[in-house]
Amino acid sequence: MGTIFRSEEMSLCQLFLQSEAAYACVSELGELGLMQFKDLNHGVNAFQRKFVNEVRRCEEMERKLRYIEKEIKKEKLKIPDYGENPKAPAPKEMVDLEATYEKIEGELREVNTNAEALKRNFLELTELREVLIKTQNFFSAHRHEMGSLVHDAQQALSQDEVGFAPQQSVQLGFLAGCIPREKLPAFERMLWFACRGNVFLRYEEIQQPMEDPVTGDPVFKSVFIIFFQGEQLKARVKKICEGFKAALYPCPDSPQEREEMLKGVSTRLEDLKMVLNQTQDHRHRVLVGAQKEIRTWIIKVEKIKAIYHTLNMFNFDVSHNSLIAEGWCPVRALEDVQMALKQGEKTSGSTIPTIIHPMKTRETPPTFFRTNKFTKGFQNIVDAYGIASYREVNPAPYAIITFPFLFAVMFGDAGHGSIMFMFGLWMIISEKKLLAQKSDNEIWNTFFGGRYIITLMGLFSTYTGVIYNDAFSKSFNIFGSAWRPHYEESLLEVPDIELTLDPALFFRNSTPYPLGIDPIWQLSDNKITFLNSFKMKTAVILGISQMLFGIILGIFNHIHFRSVLNILVEFIPEVIFLLSLFGYLVSLVYFKWITFDVSQASCAPALLIQYINMFMFKYTADGGDQKCNPQLPFYTGQQTVQTILLVAALACVPVMLLVKPFVLRSRHNKKLRMRGRLGAHSTDALIPNEIIGENPMPAGADNTEELPSTSQAGDSVPAKDISVNTEGTTTSLLPDDDFEDDFEFGEIFIHQVIHTIEFCLGCISHTASYLRLWALSLAHAQLSEVLWQMVFSLGLSMDIPWFGSVIVFVLWMFWANLTIAVLLVMEGLSAFLHTLRLHWVEFQSKFYVGDGYSFNPFSFKFVLDIESLEDIK
Repeated sequence: MGTIFRSEEMSLCQLFLQSEAAYACVSELGELGLMQFKDLNHGVNAFQRKFVNEVRRCEEMERKLRYIEKEIKKEKLKIPDYGENPKAPAPKEMVDLEATYEKIEGELREVNTNAEALKRNFLELTELREVLIKTQNFFSAHRHEMGSLVHDAQQALSQDEVGFAPQQSVQLGFLAGCIPREKLPAFERMLWFACRGNVFLRYEEIQQPMEDPVTGDPVFKSVFIIFFQGEQLKARVKKICEGFKAALYPCPDSPQEREEMLKGVSTRLEDLKMVLNQTQDHRHRVLVGAQKEIRTWIIKVEKIKAIYHTLNMFNFDVSHNSLIAEGWCPVRALEDVQMALKQGEKTSGSTIPTIIHPMKTRETPPTFFRTNKFTKGFQNIVDAYGIASYREVNPAPYAIITFPFLFAVMFGDAGHGSIMFMFGLWMIISEKKLLAQKSDNEIWNTFFGGRYIITLMGLFSTYTGVIYNDAFSKSFNIFGSAWRPHYEESLLEVPDIELTLDPALFFRNSTPYPLGIDPIWQLSDNKITFLNSFKMKTAVILGISQMLFGIILGIFNHIHFRSVLNILVEFIPEVIFLLSLFGYLVSLVYFKWITFDVSQASCAPALLIQYINMFMFKYTADGGDQKCNPQLPFYTGQQTVQTILLVAALACVPVMLLVKPFVLRSRHNKKLRMRGRLGAHSTDALIPNEIIGENPMPAGADNTEELPSTSQAGDSVPAKDISVNTEGTTTSLLPDDDFEDDFEFGEIFIHQVIHTIEFCLGCISHTASYLRLWALSLAHAQLSEVLWQMVFSLGLSMDIPWFGSVIVFVLWMFWANLTIAVLLVMEGLSAFLHTLRLHWVEFQSKFYVGDGYSFNPFSFKFVLDIESLEDIK
């Protein structure tokens, strides 16, 4: 748990890589995934870097692979989601890969071009065949009708526009072709208006769909024939056909010629089908061969590209024989990095070893936690608020328990919790199968990513539901209720009589219900009053306990960073302030629960009144019964105890507010005087930390951030001024150059004022904020009860012999859908968001800074996003 409790210790390392071994070494580091390189060429344009040509070659190979992949998917061939994870090929293999991809791409483009031309020819011949068939059938079926129609058309078209008498009869011309079916109505209207009704249009739909030669989509078309008179109308009709992209085909006048042409077209279609089948078979064979290797090719090219992108972040030395790199690495992984570099040297055949050594730096290291499938979801919740500062306490391991528990307090229902638990458990059991599906649904991926969180939330909700004795708004009477009516039987038989159960009289043997709340409360009229008191006090206890726990976690940060001052003037006053005011409130709750039983409940002092009187210094009861007054003290000496606690809490405020800024100013002045005595002009002078008054902090602690950088490459200095022991911790002394010269007392004082006010007011507002545990729990229980009574119980109350079962089933379906949609999804999401707020604001604000940045190593897993595929295997 050490690596998740606190981020791993990081070291800034400098690498000297030989040019011939740099590629192989970076490849091995990418497989290891434990080195985050710094860009030493951040001021250099991307097109001016050393390996820009290699990156362009990789991008060209990626383009070819995307084309091949698109063609494979177009052929409806499934690309394997997982398989071998090959290592990055050597640079000399790039030529072979480029030749292979270019050959396959060229072959596919040639085949596709030929296939497209053949399909276009096939489409045209198919349309011509349909035109010939439809036209032949049209003339044969309507021979007599066409005779009179042509005669009428000749008579009508032979008249001029002013209505002169008909002249000598002329021959009508016609055009035949195909047009998309959806364009036919507009095409007909345009012909009518453009030709002033002097054309005759006949059409018939083609039943089977055509295939678009480019996209392969089905296209529905119709065959048309247009009769007209004169060359002028013919030209006009052709222009209209061109505008609507209608294809015109030659159609002979005589039936014999049309029959002969149809036979020739059919023969050519059969030949084209054979050629198309052979072309398709050849294309399929090429794609099947590429299908087996496409994933491996993609991985190889992505790795090559990632390696050259990383090499572009390195600098060349003066002789240009080696590359200089800098990067962050976990201290405990230095040996693994050295082994990876040796393997890279061996692979490349280099005889000169790679040099790696840690560097001294004033830069804050990145934060790195080792997580697994279970802890990753909780770590993501914490990281969404802010990445942990380097080496500060990580809230994630505690959120594994506190997050689902606080959720369950608001979502306490054994029935709903069981459904949520089974849903999360199903996702965990079936995670390999679900990962293999590679769904792109964002909502589903969110649920699946939090499967362990959902499982724990459901499990804890089942537990709190048992404590509340609530399952779908109903109670379980497992052990028998502790309440017993002791009324006479004759009194119970009196109709319309209202009786109550006095807790002082009808409590059996003073033995409470063994587990959770007594089921009799489910039937009582004052159930809400009782549960209000119980859940509200429980929410306050849980809230104050978690805030106290957060403050206690802060001391681990102070101890780790060796800040005695923060322990004395922040941690101790904060604990005293919280316990004196709110911890005392919790003790009063327990004191009242333990001291007063049901027989004394009516005369028990009121907690709220007592707590208000504590701040008003009021300890006398005005009027009323002096033996049974809610303003009476709980115990003897209450005034003295509460006065001491209140004074102690108020005394902590100036300690938190004033002490730290003035102590820091005093230390700063002491350092300046000491440096003046040693000689401020000497840059080699070192001030021991014992003289300064602070123990040496580890690399990345807060006080090292104020040290200015003196190195141009990554704000680092040579490693000769730093020593690393066997555990990787820094043991050197800090130089005094410009040490805290930017000290600003005003800024520190204002920061401390804000911190003090925020903490003091936050203790009040955060305690009130935890009352959402009570409010949402009651809201969930009441909504569940209302849904039961208004939907499902309605069908159960119906006394219908046989049709009642149908009604109950329908109402059950309606109730079940509402339960899942409203109570599980909407209420669950609401409780999740409130739990998130309680952790981010109320809990983490007590100890968590969260101003760090995450460790993003150079790793092929992240480049290729193959982590989930490894989980499948």
